[in-house]
Amino acid sequence: MDLTFTEEQQMLRDTVRGLCAAHSPIGIVREMEDDPIGFPAAFWKQLGDLGVTGLTVPEAYGGGGQSALEAMIVYEELGRALAPSPHFVSAVLAGGVLARAGTEAQKRAWLPKIASGEAIVTPAWLEPRGGYGPAGVRLAASARGSEVRLSGTKRHVLFAQAATRLLVLARTGAEPTDVELCLVDPAAPGVTLTQQYTVASDTQYEVAFRDVAVAADERLGAAGGGWAVWNDVMHEGIVLLAAQAMGGAERALEITVDYARTRQQFDKPLGAFQAIAHYLADAATTVDGGRTLVHEAAWALATGRPVATLAPMAKLFACRTYRDVTAMAQQVHGGIGFTTEYDIQLFFRRAKQLQLSFWDDRYLGELVAAAVLAGRGAAPA
Repeated sequence: MDLTFTEEQQMLRDTVRGLCAAHSPIGIVREMEDDPIGFPAAFWKQLGDLGVTGLTVPEAYGGGGQSALEAMIVYEELGRALAPSPHFVSAVLAGGVLARAGTEAQKRAWLPKIASGEAIVTPAWLEPRGGYGPAGVRLAASARGSEVRLSGTKRHVLFAQAATRLLVLARTGAEPTDVELCLVDPAAPGVTLTQQYTVASDTQYEVAFRDVAVAADERLGAAGGGWAVWNDVMHEGIVLLAAQAMGGAERALEITVDYARTRQQFDKPLGAFQAIAHYLADAATTVDGGRTLVHEAAWALATGRPVATLAPMAKLFACRTYRDVTAMAQQVHGGIGFTTEYDIQLFFRRAKQLQLSFWDDRYLGELVAAAVLAGRGAAPA
């Protein structure tokens, strides 16, 4: 594994960091907390104009066709800046599902719009007390001729108010993996959106479906084959979330080191105290190790190697590192670290939210354990 980046990859990093600084600085991040839309329009437009939105979308459908290594670089920078955007849900998850399971007509209708940022498609996946596995998908899809009708409730649907379509996971049969993928207009009759409020103050919605009609051309892939597609796309996606976590952890550590250098206590900087120095040294070591693991997972994904174990390992370790580093950072800051005036609490809250989102520690641990104990294994229910 080569850990050096090409000149083009470094240019990509510089470009995204510059975009975040210009169009999503920390003041904008604060403004977007609990906002019904949840991301700055100017920032989203710039990501689309410069091709970042469609970075991983196939070139045949208007995207950049880049690898997971380039996407990892983007997500490290988005994590450093806490930049709010629907890129992950739309370009990575929904775009990945459409590229795998969509018909040619569906791909040509949606992937170019996703790549440009014109359309936002967000998954409606998790349900009340449902869990992260296939058995957690209980929203019913009842066949009526060529249509299906959806009834049930989804939670934690990111950016639903701004979405052009919802990518809904629905149950079609009794087997755990009998799951179908459907595109639903959030403004369709029978769809109700209710904003949820989270520890990260990001933009999530509860979405209720009451006998919502889905036409044949809005159903993706073979009937009952949706979970396998979703599971594959999630394994790729969590590598990028791990990169986002490491970018955030690295930036939080930088902020804390700077504070320890400049904050005086008993006529010397905080960093001169051995206990504080040891905290920072341990954090720096863990962040460096986490970054290497994430880079390995992205490299494996980019070169076609299996990531069934590496991907959950990367998110598990990266999100734990992010949470632990930001918790330590708040302790070094003291009581002010928990006040809204200081930026470090923004990282701490987002670290915990990311740890809980898109497969939490327990589910990730079960995936890793299944691979370690059996070489391969079915995903937990």
